[in-house]
Amino acid sequence: MAPNKPLRLPLAVAEVDRAAHLRSDESYLTSSWPTAQVLIFTDEKFATKDDQLFYESGASLGQYQDQNDYFLGTKDSKAYFVRDLQSGEIAGLDFKTLRQIGASLSPTDIGLAVHAQALANWHTKHPRCSQCGSPTKVALAGAVRRCEADQSEHYPRTDGAIIVLVKDNQNRILLGRQKVWPQNRFSTFAGFVEPGESFENCLRREVMEEAGVDISEINYLGSQPWPFPASLMIAFEALTSTPEKARPDGEEIEEIRWFTRAQMKSAIEDKSLILPLEISVARQMIKAWYGEGADTELVGNESWR
Repeated sequence: MAPNKPLRLPLAVAEVDRAAHLRSDESYLTSSWPTAQVLIFTDEKFATKDDQLFYESGASLGQYQDQNDYFLGTKDSKAYFVRDLQSGEIAGLDFKTLRQIGASLSPTDIGLAVHAQALANWHTKHPRCSQCGSPTKVALAGAVRRCEADQSEHYPRTDGAIIVLVKDNQNRILLGRQKVWPQNRFSTFAGFVEPGESFENCLRREVMEEAGVDISEINYLGSQPWPFPASLMIAFEALTSTPEKARPDGEEIEEIRWFTRAQMKSAIEDKSLILPLEISVARQMIKAWYGEGADTELVGNESWR
């Protein structure tokens, strides 16, 4: 199996300079705030208008608040922040999840949104020091939390997870359905990297556990953040020489199916197959395998859950 070109993944694009050197510059942060572009995030949702991210100017939001305004970076000399609200709404705006609007966003907006959501989720879930249990405060414009008691610093967590497109020597692909998913919703296989485990060993373990087949000829395809809440998806394709041994584990995976391109097209047409979201790594791997016609023939059926 020849190596493929890395995939262009929807949530992996980034056009904003994170400008880490400015996070400790309080003078810059406060002076740039009035003219900054600010995203509003609350309860896993962004403020939107017409299914696009809505930006407020810092000046319209009042003063810079160092405990819930996180610096995202700069582009064309303009500063970007996200205001993380515990709750609240703004009249005239809709609040929508990144899953709902991600496929329609520009590269600039995608990069800002995944950064903003990952930071906000982490701050919400880590209010206390993991060493002594004391409260922590936001530092370095959202890039760190610092313990008020022992002054230890805590950094945003990212969980590594592999995702793999399993093929056989007839170039069919194997997809599985989790018990918690709706009927006919299938996807590629994925799992978290365990402590002390390499990507390659994780791939072999997860595919064997979930689908019962050995894999070889592993090729790297790309990676993208998946801030739901804090993953980095590392994508691969791999070959199995024993497709006849494929079986669901019965615990997480309830059903598995092999697909040729013709079978997948037919299943989409008769609505017996629901694919993952367009912004997901799984969807992009499937489309890359399917090739010409994927944008028009694999549409209409998609689901997060």
